[in-house]
Amino acid sequence: MNAESESERDTGTPPAEVAVVVIGHDDAAHVTDAVRSALAQGPAVREVVAVDDCSTDGSAGLLDRLAASEPRLRVIRRRVNSGGCGTPRNTGLDAVTSPYVMFLDSDDVLPPGAADALLKAAAGAHAEVAGGLCVRRELPSGREVPWQARLYALHAVVPHPARRPRLVHDTLCVNKLYRTAFLRAHGIRFPEGRFPYEDVVFTARVLAAAPRIALVPDRVYVWHVRRSAGRLSISLDRAGVANWRARTEACRQAYEVLLGAGHKELARAVRAKFLDHDLRMYVRELGLRDAAYRRAWWELTRAHLAEYDADDWARNPAAPGRLVGRVVLASPEPRDLPRLRELAARPARLCPPYARAADGTPVWSDGLAQVSLEPLLARPVRALPLAVDAELRPGARGTRLRLRLHELYGRVAQAGPETVEVEWRHRDEGEVMVRGGSAALVPCAGVCEAAGSAGPGRTWSAETAVDLPALAALGLGTWDLRLRIRFRDGASRDVTAHALTGAGLLRRSAVPSARHGVVLVQPYTTHSGALALRVAPGVRGVLSVARARLRRLLH
Repeated sequence: MNAESESERDTGTPPAEVAVVVIGHDDAAHVTDAVRSALAQGPAVREVVAVDDCSTDGSAGLLDRLAASEPRLRVIRRRVNSGGCGTPRNTGLDAVTSPYVMFLDSDDVLPPGAADALLKAAAGAHAEVAGGLCVRRELPSGREVPWQARLYALHAVVPHPARRPRLVHDTLCVNKLYRTAFLRAHGIRFPEGRFPYEDVVFTARVLAAAPRIALVPDRVYVWHVRRSAGRLSISLDRAGVANWRARTEACRQAYEVLLGAGHKELARAVRAKFLDHDLRMYVRELGLRDAAYRRAWWELTRAHLAEYDADDWARNPAAPGRLVGRVVLASPEPRDLPRLRELAARPARLCPPYARAADGTPVWSDGLAQVSLEPLLARPVRALPLAVDAELRPGARGTRLRLRLHELYGRVAQAGPETVEVEWRHRDEGEVMVRGGSAALVPCAGVCEAAGSAGPGRTWSAETAVDLPALAALGLGTWDLRLRIRFRDGASRDVTAHALTGAGLLRRSAVPSARHGVVLVQPYTTHSGALALRVAPGVRGVLSVARARLRRLLH
């Protein structure tokens, strides 16, 4: 804990109360769970304002029945559906009477103690805003992934948002508590109507008002992610180019809000966040879209990036997001998408081909786009995006993992890669890992066809066994491959591996098992191109796979 937050944090119970605004539309299956989680916060919550955005599925009736036995609950029915989240949140904000307000979506929940933790932090630090950790809970698996965990690692008090530009990365409004009078005094509201990513603009408006902010490491919000739902949430429904248009517009408005308030550094941070997060995420998914989407996406992106000035590009010019942006700007039409996806992956992988400009400067080359790689390749090797290919091969000695590390302009050879450590991480149980041991990286001659190179380049290869019994011990599950490259000087670099997709390389295999009888192993490539494994042990696992395939066929 820093000295500032140590002196200002008060552990006493503050004499203030909270309103929770719950919004929903046609979400009868979940809305009462959300409201009950708000009511269960205890005495910290004075009132819960549930705003029904003109539902037709009986949601409002459920809320009315709950309100009949709960005096703290007030239900507001909108007569016309707004088409978004901003208008019902504004409706609820207008109705609250409590000193502090929080926001909750109908398909999410507040964990126990959330309101109390935020209220104590805000009152103890005399802060206008308090924020805590949000976790994304994947359903039905229950896997939880923290959102912007770096911001909420410790208790802290930020006297001005400019002191911590990283705040612009947390664009959620639901993991925070706001002083009601602060929002009203500054006229801070959500964009009205059908405006996707309204919380991006709302967050910028909050930061532009320069609030004092308290941060706590407590879990204060559970964001439910239902990818198989009949109606996807805005953040998941990215199949149409209108979603990308809405996101770029929200980021543009956030930039203008902060710049107009005189917070130039925070405005720059918004653009940096767009390159590092938003742009890379959508580039990873471009291969899933049709040609019409890709053309429209490319045109929108080039128009948005054309607004950036020299200072936006000059800051951290070696960051993968900036290189992706420069390649998009350099090409008038979509091209080189597989390699762009690799660079947009986390961690990024920089794959050949490369070329040299007339002055000898190394450049990204696909026959048209010429973008200098000099700032990127000037970085230490441990900070470079490395290109590693992987393939899985069943055989008489068991299932083997073959890896190939590719050269980058002699930088890798200079650093001297020596070993690669292999780790399999369970997709749903992120803390569960199976270590695959360490293998020596052996130099080999050859051509980098697998990585897309047009010419010869030095490579290093390694091979290790896959411990299928250990992977199968947890039952049916998905495992992601993680690698750590170690160099001669002791430095290391964590990378993912690109899954080779040649004939037969991603074929399902049945492996005999003394414990389970048989283990089905399905290697596949993730959206970002990395290698992952689906493992189904025993007869029960085989039947689960068969049922899933049948459901997909019927669907």
